[in-house]
Amino acid sequence: MSGAGRPVGLAEVTAAAQVLAGVTSTTPLVRSDALDGQLGAELRCKAESLQRTGSFKLRGAYHALHRLGAAARQRGVVAFSSGNFAQAVACAAHLLGTSATVVMPHDAPAAKVAATRFWGAEIVGYDRYTQDRDAIATELARHRDAPLVPPFDDPDVIAGQGTVALELLEQAGELDLLVVPVGGGGLAAGCVAAVAELAPGVEVVGVEPAGRPAARRALQQREVVRLEVPTTLLDGQQTTHVGDHPLRVLLDRITVVGVEDESVVAALRAAVEQLHLVLEPSGASALAAVLDGTVPVAGRRVGIVLSGGNIDAARLAQLL
Repeated sequence: MSGAGRPVGLAEVTAAAQVLAGVTSTTPLVRSDALDGQLGAELRCKAESLQRTGSFKLRGAYHALHRLGAAARQRGVVAFSSGNFAQAVACAAHLLGTSATVVMPHDAPAAKVAATRFWGAEIVGYDRYTQDRDAIATELARHRDAPLVPPFDDPDVIAGQGTVALELLEQAGELDLLVVPVGGGGLAAGCVAAVAELAPGVEVVGVEPAGRPAARRALQQREVVRLEVPTTLLDGQQTTHVGDHPLRVLLDRITVVGVEDESVVAALRAAVEQLHLVLEPSGASALAAVLDGTVPVAGRRVGIVLSGGNIDAARLAQLL
């Protein structure tokens, strides 16, 4: 990607917001008096599940494809994703008048596969536990002479994802704490880039699956740490590592905790019953860490990113 090596700060996130104006939705903040009373806090939940394509990912995907320029986009684009970024790239390619090929795991949720196809993308399947999606996508891009758009390890993607925090801060006013999911780190890094300059007093906490300590270890060791693909309900956070670009932004600016699958299921139920929202497991991970006490919030005004809602009804019913 053209942005390799560039830092990401508030200026880049603000510029991305200008590109995304009229393309992505300004998603609402949702509140629950019951949850506030239960926790003794004021929660401001950013409903990215209501974003176009059902998650925050369109922000980074569209911004990255837009930044490629028309000439590069004419050759089509290649991406890899467990689902939400796949949909986002497919939609962005459609909106920008080009084609997309996306490498997706065979066990990707059916709703995410169907939505990716809806936007006209070609899907190339792989086994997430035995095959390297990066290598497959890189070879496809080389063979087709097409740009490769990474799902998180790219400054243009990070800047686009950071518009979530830009909107949240404008909507919520003063915050004490921002809690955000961490997979590959693009969303967390974009949010940190915005918050660090706009509201430096706000603490940022990231949440990853308990059984996938990739972000926690990377922050501790101050380098990218690659793990085996974890077994978790949080399919959007089954990445083996946090990207190099996100890690540069996150170092010394974020604390990351792990959340158990059981807590996520409880958060899915709370989202339905108290927030009147449908979330996917990864989309509820930040909320789960707040509700189960992993992230203490009493007496604080807290922003929580609900990152996505792409789950089919049968699967949600089964989990609940």
